[in-house]
Amino acid sequence: MGLYSVAMDSGTRGRIGIVTSMLIFGIIGLVRRGIPYSSAMVAFFRGAIAAVVLVVLRLFNRKGFDTKAIRRNLVPLLVSGAMIGFNWILLFEAYRYTTISVATICYYMSPIFTIIASPFTLKERLTAKKMVCVLIAMIGMVFVSGVIETGFSGAKGALLGLAAALLYSGDVTINKRMKGVEGIDRAIFQMIPAALAVLPYWLLTDNLKELTFDPVGVGLIVFAGVVATALCYSLYFSGIQVVPAQTAAILSYIDPVVAVLASAVILKEGMSLLTGIGVVMVIGAAMMSEVDIPLTEKGVER
Repeated sequence: MGLYSVAMDSGTRGRIGIVTSMLIFGIIGLVRRGIPYSSAMVAFFRGAIAAVVLVVLRLFNRKGFDTKAIRRNLVPLLVSGAMIGFNWILLFEAYRYTTISVATICYYMSPIFTIIASPFTLKERLTAKKMVCVLIAMIGMVFVSGVIETGFSGAKGALLGLAAALLYSGDVTINKRMKGVEGIDRAIFQMIPAALAVLPYWLLTDNLKELTFDPVGVGLIVFAGVVATALCYSLYFSGIQVVPAQTAAILSYIDPVVAVLASAVILKEGMSLLTGIGVVMVIGAAMMSEVDIPLTEKGVER
């Protein structure tokens, strides 16, 4: 541990943490495909397991909660957590009705939605460059959705992915407005309401009497809660505290790239030329919206 801390600075560790979390997030679609239970059930246990693991990690660090900051931000934390829970349900349902690559790319429209809403929700100026990025992403989204090739009959999964993106965009906006709550505390107090919010929906929509024990499915749910949620959220929140925001934003696009590759290589899910062009347009526009190239009167600063 001592050698690790000496040989690697906090910025490098932060980048490794973000990259690791994005690689794991990128395969969550594959994990969902292997679970024979409803999306509501998966979302509930993902949040509940993650909350327990994160609380144990917090207690293990022997550092108390900042109760004043949590009380001050309690309503936004609860609302944000509930949005995360239903965001998971919509995304998991999107995986059922379309390919993993299409669902993931639709989900990564969330930065574009945040940009569109930012003048009203965050009082941020919408620049000409960002407006162009929004336009490119929207055209790409039409290509990805498949409506040009198959009509609206095949667009249900894409629409579910876009709905999940809207919820995630709202969650990002709420988190941007929150002040003083540490990353791991923020995760804990969002995972708990995420699980509690989807619990009634799960109980009302699932026939619990028909549930059967599937060891692979249960194992994958545990993996989703412990590794793909608790561990990844810890790595990501720790990373963004020591890595520049722009770097963290760009590294986050490892997730959809991994999802698209996994969809094509492992599941052999086909991708048309038009869909491929749309994928490049959406990811490219979202990435360019995060990149701020400083200019001087003489040109680009070096």
